[in-house]
Amino acid sequence: MKSYQLIHQLINLVAELEEENQGREASIQDFTGFLLNKVGDPTSNHHSNEVRFGDSDSAALDIAYQLDNNIGRLFVFMSRYAKSYIKKALEGTPLQTAEDFSALAILLTHHHLSKSELISHNLQEKTSGTEVIRRLIASGLVRQWDDEKDKRSKHIAITDDGKQLLFQVFEHTSYVGKIITGRLTTAEKFTLQYLLQKLEAFHLEHYEKKTILHKADLKKLAEERYL
Repeated sequence: MKSYQLIHQLINLVAELEEENQGREASIQDFTGFLLNKVGDPTSNHHSNEVRFGDSDSAALDIAYQLDNNIGRLFVFMSRYAKSYIKKALEGTPLQTAEDFSALAILLTHHHLSKSELISHNLQEKTSGTEVIRRLIASGLVRQWDDEKDKRSKHIAITDDGKQLLFQVFEHTSYVGKIITGRLTTAEKFTLQYLLQKLEAFHLEHYEKKTILHKADLKKLAEERYL
């Protein structure tokens, strides 16, 4: 049985709970509270069977499996999975990256934007965002023109070819969305959506206010979370 190790851990935890309760029979509610308390204990070791990690440095594993670090690592992995799926969905089109697709999709919902506005909406650095826009213009999916009031500024908008391409691509990117959510139930999807939206609101605020410009800002913001 593949889950034997987990079952063994659960038996040991039940025994620990009974000892804590001086032999009194525990209910599922008792065990649930006890288990949540154990999982939330920052001093507890909760290494999972992560296929990427070896066991040669337990101190490094302790750091990797700290709750916040573990969530951050899983976010990175999910981002990479999603990008690989989107790349497959874009095969055979002028769109080269997920950023190309998201930039064009953003433009679809606006009459026009300045280049800087699009780069900001697409959560990109200026250099990489400018390269995305250059590719979209070269492919005829986006057009640009000078701002009448400020000749240094350029406005951009999606072309009819861009719109047509997007609606062709939407079929395949919708498959990507279904794959990314895996085998989650509808209730789990709503819960995940709520939590992700809450996180996105937190990070977007700091992105727009540019509160993280230097390494020292990371420590400052991390400490402020708990105030």
